[in-house]
Amino acid sequence: MHINAVFEGGGVKGISLAGAVKAAENAGMVFSRVAGTSSGSIVASVLAAGYRADEIKRIIEETPFHSFLQRAPIFNTKFIGPALRVLIKKGLYSGEALENWIREILLAKGIFTFSDIPAGKLYIVASDITNGRLLVLPDDLRQYGINPATFPVAKAVRMSCSIPYFFDPVILRLLGRAAKGKSFGEQFVYIVDGGLLSNFPLWLFDRESKGGPKPLPVLGFQMVGKNSNLPHLIEGPIGMLTAMFETMLSAHDERYIEQQNRNRTIKIPTLGIGTTHFNLTKEESENLYNSGLTAGTMFFTRWDAEH
Repeated sequence: MHINAVFEGGGVKGISLAGAVKAAENAGMVFSRVAGTSSGSIVASVLAAGYRADEIKRIIEETPFHSFLQRAPIFNTKFIGPALRVLIKKGLYSGEALENWIREILLAKGIFTFSDIPAGKLYIVASDITNGRLLVLPDDLRQYGINPATFPVAKAVRMSCSIPYFFDPVILRLLGRAAKGKSFGEQFVYIVDGGLLSNFPLWLFDRESKGGPKPLPVLGFQMVGKNSNLPHLIEGPIGMLTAMFETMLSAHDERYIEQQNRNRTIKIPTLGIGTTHFNLTKEESENLYNSGLTAGTMFFTRWDAEH
């Protein structure tokens, strides 16, 4: 069966999404159109590029995720270094290593810009904090005078994955008419993690389903923490930032899910793994993948019976 799929963001916990993708393939699902936020945009982009679940699993096994946490030696000085980097660069880490990683993965399938992917097959959600605007890429790039067809997919993924204060924001410069009448400083906008405004954009394909031919089923792949219903323990500014980010990731779309979408959402336990826990052990990585596989298998056993 052909489906459209939406993948939630969740940092390194996104490994669990790959397991659920495997379960979907085992159930005979074929991904027609895909969308995602943050780590969900990584899964969506590799599926749009033509990767299969087993290939994605191999990529996970071969990737040292801690290598994404790169910064110049000057910023590694205890206490002062990280704070100085956030002050100057607006993030603890650049995000460049992540972009280079996903670029190479996509290039292996012949994908560089959005023109290399059929129109409408892939959507990536990001947040424009300069204008307070949710972005659905590549379409919304036109608002900045940028041709969506020529924009690198890896850059869009990095934008969607730029966790505020953890990774640097991506800076876009307005072009053409979008820049007309603006001062030099006003021509630059800051783009960060899509989870800031919509971490689980299950609504994205629904907006296109009214009228016309019968739409394909839209399934959501969502990560849930075992302590997601417990209050956050806030101790100091770092604890407060962590609580704010976790709230941001979970709260925006929860009402939409509660009201009408439980029966089409695969809920994947993330086993207490944190969003920014990039120093994963091999065992933790395998457990996340298997959690997604188990949750997906259980979901499709029920869903197949209903459909």
